[in-house]
Amino acid sequence: MHRSHTCGELRIDHVSQEVTLSGWVQRSRDLGGMTFVDLRDRYGITQLAFNMDSRAELCEQARKLGREFVIKATGTVIERSSKNKNIPTGEIEIDVTSLEVLNASKTPPFTIEDETDGGDDLRMQYRYLDLRRGPVMSNLMLRHRMSIESRKYLDSIGFMEVETPYLIKSTPEGARDFVVPSRMNPGQFYALPQSPQTFKQLLMVSGYDKYYQIVKCFRDEDLRADRQPEFTQIDCEMAFVEQEDVLNTFEGMVRHLFQEVKGIEVPEFPRMTYAEAMEQYGSDKPDIRFEMKFVDMAPVTKDKGFNVFDSAEAVLGIVAPGCAEYSRKQLDALTNFVKRPQIGAKGLVYCKVNADGTFKSSVDKFYSQEDQKAWMEHTGAKEGDLILMLSGDLDKTRKQLNELRLHMGSELGLRDPEVFKPLWVVDFPLLEWDEDTERYHAMHHPFTSPKPEHMDILESDPGKVNANAYDMVINGVEIGGGSIRIHDRGIQSRMFDLLGFTKEEALAQFGFLMNAFEYGAPPHGGLALGFDRLCSLFGGSDSIRDFIAFPKNNSGRDVMIDAPAPVDQAQLDELFLDSTAPQGEEV
Repeated sequence: MHRSHTCGELRIDHVSQEVTLSGWVQRSRDLGGMTFVDLRDRYGITQLAFNMDSRAELCEQARKLGREFVIKATGTVIERSSKNKNIPTGEIEIDVTSLEVLNASKTPPFTIEDETDGGDDLRMQYRYLDLRRGPVMSNLMLRHRMSIESRKYLDSIGFMEVETPYLIKSTPEGARDFVVPSRMNPGQFYALPQSPQTFKQLLMVSGYDKYYQIVKCFRDEDLRADRQPEFTQIDCEMAFVEQEDVLNTFEGMVRHLFQEVKGIEVPEFPRMTYAEAMEQYGSDKPDIRFEMKFVDMAPVTKDKGFNVFDSAEAVLGIVAPGCAEYSRKQLDALTNFVKRPQIGAKGLVYCKVNADGTFKSSVDKFYSQEDQKAWMEHTGAKEGDLILMLSGDLDKTRKQLNELRLHMGSELGLRDPEVFKPLWVVDFPLLEWDEDTERYHAMHHPFTSPKPEHMDILESDPGKVNANAYDMVINGVEIGGGSIRIHDRGIQSRMFDLLGFTKEEALAQFGFLMNAFEYGAPPHGGLALGFDRLCSLFGGSDSIRDFIAFPKNNSGRDVMIDAPAPVDQAQLDELFLDSTAPQGEEV
């Protein structure tokens, strides 16, 4: 028997019991007459005690233990004279009577403790060691709990988990596919799924009216903190539903997760249209933990001789509460922030609403005190507040002011990761125009249904058609999205026409789906929640990598196993692929 208990299990009521523990040496302390070893497994830490007076040989053996040695220790549980209130096992220790080294360890390349000295790259290279650290284990335990609770909830309301294929057909819409050559079909390729979208729709046609899957998906796109080339979705679909049915079902699931995992009671999610979100926050995923809604400043700033505002399509402002005392250095820092290439504003106009009822702006030359008082009244600013304004093209200015708003929210401590404010964003545009390709693209995907009331302008005015689509947003993060789907072949064909598909292309790419619609397809809809993002949100992190056991780095590489990597020429020959292209170029 390697162990009778885990290293996080023993308490004061186990005193006098003989136990056997196995685990890794966290650290040891030689105090001369006594040697203490902290033994760790994924359940916790237990202190082992070795007494030189009573068991000198055993104590000498303990002194030779290095960090991360794997050992088995047998002994009697005793009460600690110096208790450690920071760990659950801190009232007891093991008076060791037998010690066995199961495996020695090299000195680890970084300290395997909660506060480590290893950088990101080093810890990713030795991820199997990093996974031993308490915070990483805690993150993966949270992920496990989220998975279990999601399945419990969905099972309780009649959903059925069905696995869909990983080797599918490449499609032109969306992000780049990862492609897989077929040995048995030379010159032909599978693609790894960006989502199980068409398969879950086919399951609705097949009569499986409540489907879900916690599924891996793949996208060959540039990476950032909330993206990985392979990621996990809670993918769901329902038949015989309208939008409200879907929203209520999955709002219920997320509220269940908050209750069971975080112990938080979340109220009903507010609804906000896409148009409202863009107008008030400049983002389709607004962070509503704090106010600072956009104010259209054009009515009180234009036609005063300030050409920057007079010539602009939009002049927008926000009110930063209590910031009138900002110094010139702080205001310059805000100006430099919005001028960063990632944001792209040309400048920033501010107005201090001073406590004495006066105003001080960066454009006093053009605007009187009375003008600036009108700004205060127009925005609802109070004494001690700071009005910040940007101008330019409407869409660009909205995006820039959104970045400034989020920055100010962080600066003022208004984006508390332990406060959760979910909402639904609804009524997205069905299509968006791409200037480069000079054609429409689906804002979500080609299978999203138009709003029924907009069906009659689908061809005549496609830019004004709203989609039967919705996103779940929590704290400014898009957690998931979905739509009511098209279930009629004729409407799906019209949609492909709008997106620039020829009849032949649509049939070649999606003929199987349109054919299925001719065999009694029910009305259906669903959504997919980003499981990695949801876990990182619950865990209070901005990076999904912290909640994935073996993540890729920002270049899409697994530096632990050194992948991607070249393959043997014989393998390439079997796949009828050329290996002569230089590394880094497409074959």
